[in-house]
Amino acid sequence: MYPNNNAHTQDIPYDPLPLTQDAPRDSIYSDLPSPHASGFDTPPVEMSYFSDTPSPGAAQPRFLGAALYDDPSNGYRDSFASQNTQNTFRTAPSVVTSSVYALNNDTPQAEQSAAYRDDPNDPEYNSGSDQGGNSNSPRYLAEKRSAYAIPRVKSKRGLIIAGSILAAVIVLVAIVVPIYFVVIKPKSSSSNNSSGSPSSPTSTSTTSSGQPASDVVTGGNGSTITMEDGTTFTYLNPFGGTWYWDPKDPFNNNAQAQSWTLPLNQTFRFGIDKIFGVNLGGWLTTEPVSYAPALYQKYPTAIDEWTLSEAMAADTSPGGGLSQLETHYQTFITEQDFAEIAGAGLNFVRIPLPYWAIEVRSGEPFLPKTSWTYFLKAIQWARKYGLRINLDFHALPGSQNGWNHSGKFGSINVLYGPMGIANAQRSLDYIRILAEFISQPEYQDVVIIFGITNEPQGTPIGQDALSRYYMQAYDNVREASGIGAGNGPFISYHDGFLGLPQWAGWLPNADRIALDDHPYICFDGQSSAPMSSYAQTPCTTWGGMMNTSMNAFGFTAAGEFSNAVTDCGLYLNGVGLGTRYEGTYTPGTWPVIGSCTPWTDWQGWNSTMKSSIEQFALASMDALQNWFFWTWKIGNSSTSGVVESPQWSYQLGLQNGWMPADPRVASGTCANQGIWSPPLQAWQTGGAGAGQIAAAVTSSYTWPPAQISNAGAVSLLPSYTPTGTVATLPPPTFTYSSGHAVKTASAGDGWENPSDTASGMVGIASCSYLNPWIGTAAPPSPLCSSGAAARAVPAPLITPVTRHQS
Repeated sequence: MYPNNNAHTQDIPYDPLPLTQDAPRDSIYSDLPSPHASGFDTPPVEMSYFSDTPSPGAAQPRFLGAALYDDPSNGYRDSFASQNTQNTFRTAPSVVTSSVYALNNDTPQAEQSAAYRDDPNDPEYNSGSDQGGNSNSPRYLAEKRSAYAIPRVKSKRGLIIAGSILAAVIVLVAIVVPIYFVVIKPKSSSSNNSSGSPSSPTSTSTTSSGQPASDVVTGGNGSTITMEDGTTFTYLNPFGGTWYWDPKDPFNNNAQAQSWTLPLNQTFRFGIDKIFGVNLGGWLTTEPVSYAPALYQKYPTAIDEWTLSEAMAADTSPGGGLSQLETHYQTFITEQDFAEIAGAGLNFVRIPLPYWAIEVRSGEPFLPKTSWTYFLKAIQWARKYGLRINLDFHALPGSQNGWNHSGKFGSINVLYGPMGIANAQRSLDYIRILAEFISQPEYQDVVIIFGITNEPQGTPIGQDALSRYYMQAYDNVREASGIGAGNGPFISYHDGFLGLPQWAGWLPNADRIALDDHPYICFDGQSSAPMSSYAQTPCTTWGGMMNTSMNAFGFTAAGEFSNAVTDCGLYLNGVGLGTRYEGTYTPGTWPVIGSCTPWTDWQGWNSTMKSSIEQFALASMDALQNWFFWTWKIGNSSTSGVVESPQWSYQLGLQNGWMPADPRVASGTCANQGIWSPPLQAWQTGGAGAGQIAAAVTSSYTWPPAQISNAGAVSLLPSYTPTGTVATLPPPTFTYSSGHAVKTASAGDGWENPSDTASGMVGIASCSYLNPWIGTAAPPSPLCSSGAAARAVPAPLITPVTRHQS
């Protein structure tokens, strides 16, 4: 039974504005972005980036009144605000002495007129007439006069005294403010706000009412962002995206990546809305290909994060030590990257996260828990720019595939080998811990996909064992989140390289599950064919299988793909492993196809090469429909000083003209591929029937399996027991000043379901265990001393038949 989490959801209705609806159009939606509602108590928002002239085909701005819609002869109407700003969308907080009457001329006639006039084009206003106060004035003026008392007439003496006091105050402020910002503030402690507040175009400026520039909480194309280290950049988003960040309201989901992507405060419609995503590869889970110069090339013995961590820890020279990893987290991906991703027309990021973000155990050299701090920053930055996150559990204890990006290069030790069950038990605990955190209401609208295990090697593991593990992971996630739309993330399963057809019809009526495929062609047989010959390869190779899987399984996406058609690239296959293309790859014997230089020397690429790569990218995007490019950026080589795996960097392609500036243009690149038509079935998106998995299905996937590959009977293998303390992931801390008090925003406690009280999997004191990365070996004998053997393997868990939908 899963909890109903509606108690955590704020049900706040929003009434639609009573404006004329836009007429249906066939053209691309290109409405001008509307400024946020503002008033005399709203922080100032600079909206000068909005053009006065709508782009061709754009609808009328939605903030115009009904009169303009009803009578086209009416023009745009200028207005004065209380700070005398004209032809701008800037508003300012009220001050004690301000009122709507300050909008009138400061003349004796105006003082005696009770009329409120805010149209600078009104001839009565411009002529100084006081006729606005007569009995024939419009009704709205009478209403405003009834709402605002007429200020009493002041003598000239009073005005002179008030003017003198005001002048004295201005002089005093002119002296005190520079002293504060130049002398006092730099000496004060750094801001408690974990992300830093965005500022107006000049980070040290204040608004005309004396409010700090940090009061600006939203903006669009051309606005200036100040990062937490004080550096600034210009937010460039030609697609109508708006950022939003208010330190006093850190979980506000108003941001929108682009005009065609729903803001975070609206539900993403899987199967209808498209995922245009990038991976942030090499950031929180390092690997040589993604960030070679600063890390791996410095330590020639490092081939994965395990050996890199060992080398760093042993380096006691200045600049050495494991702290280099945190420097990498701080610098490789920053807030500006998230802003640029939104500005590139992308709406998702897939973030690989390793198990050591949660904890490490004895003998594991990884830097523990630190990367979690930066994942929290990623959530904050994604929220600020309207991006959604696919959290990818990338590196499991023991390694699920034996590749360098799993933490340790070598052997498979999850669901395979003598420690395969123990490592799987531990991994399932970590999946549960992550699910409890991201299912909290503060985070579930940002982290909306959870890839529970990256690239398990399905062939050696076997689909039966992998399916049982996936079923148990499903139970762990839904125990944390609850059942039904609005409760936690989509659960994404990698196909284990078994192929999408092998998962057709798997787990019917499961609540919001997705299938993840990583279609690469560069690791197969190599060819000397020119890039232009691959123009339709993605369409013919991937298009059909993705469309078929959308029908046969349900929501299917490409969690990774790239522009590479050869395996050329620095450390692409691993450190010191060579390339198939040049015939140097180890292991095996490979024929020499040619030199990799033409494929990596991107500075020498001509327009034909660039356009051919872009055509391949467009075909890939159209064939895959919902995708995450691997990866956003590749670091420079420390020897050449440039990127040496250029077909893997989305950012480099944007900067140099071989990636589309707008991913929507990919639509239609693959002709006649029979694109799947939405929608998904209701249960596939958390609707009716979600979670009602038949008993015959659940009973066929009991956990654990009776046997696993390369080890034999599970009853003879080391396993853990649920008697340990479960780690709870810490939330971020957001503090802000309110008057003289410092307040802390509620950020959750890291655990969504208080009824989920099971203990964590730990070793049994009287049992023996092997190194989690042991590879092929005989299990300990005897496995456990008398009385402990019965606890070594938990009883199979049968998934409950009845699931309650909220």
